[in-house]
Amino acid sequence: MNKNNKGFTLIELIIVTVILGIMSAIAVPRFMGTINRSEAAAEDAVLDALRLNVESYAMEQFVDTGRKSYPSNPFDGADVDGYVGEDQDILSGEWTFISWNGHGYIKHVRNDDSQWKWYYSSSDESNEQADDRGYFGDRLQDGRVNGDTEDL
Repeated sequence: MNKNNKGFTLIELIIVTVILGIMSAIAVPRFMGTINRSEAAAEDAVLDALRLNVESYAMEQFVDTGRKSYPSNPFDGADVDGYVGEDQDILSGEWTFISWNGHGYIKHVRNDDSQWKWYYSSSDESNEQADDRGYFGDRLQDGRVNGDTEDL
């Protein structure tokens, strides 16, 4: 009698399945962390471009008026992919600027639908002579701006 078994045993299949499960349990969180870091780096690039834009605007204002000042909307004069306009509801990958009284926040929705915001002020935040520039805040999540307790 010739036994010619050309298959896998149940034990071999279970072991391979367990190994694949362990590998995926390790790989998926690392992959998601990589995606989050890449989205944060892309956001940093956009914010750097916006900072350069408002500083350029401030220098133009200094030449024209003798005082540095920021625009009311940091996206004015900037070319940002995904910017849909001021005070807009946005979807994944889009940017908006929510404004109120010379202040506001820059908002971005990541591909995982998490919302990230940066406080922005065009009002005078400096005590220096001829310098009426505002400032950018840090990246915040969950709708909080500089410690505010209400959702924006």
